[in-house]
Amino acid sequence: MSLQKTADFDAPHATYQGMGVFGHTEYRILKTYKKPASELKDPYARWMVAVKTDATFGGFDMGDSYKRDVLTDIKTMTRTQATDEWVDAYGEL
Repeated sequence: MSLQKTADFDAPHATYQGMGVFGHTEYRILKTYKKPASELKDPYARWMVAVKTDATFGGFDMGDSYKRDVLTDIKTMTRTQATDEWVDAYGEL
């Protein structure tokens, strides 16, 4: 599946978990809107994500986030799952 196609909530492109500013956090990356090379030129590149924190009371909030904000949030988290396409595009991210 292409990263530019929306992944199923239960089978995201990648999942990250760890402590965030709102407690335990889980990110599910559902879609990227551009290819990685194009994202490097765009400070406003977006990803569609589903995020669950202690502040969401066990539910997920879904929507678009700037890639740079997601990267800031997940840099201290552990990737718990990723598709082959995600690993090919973003490596150990």
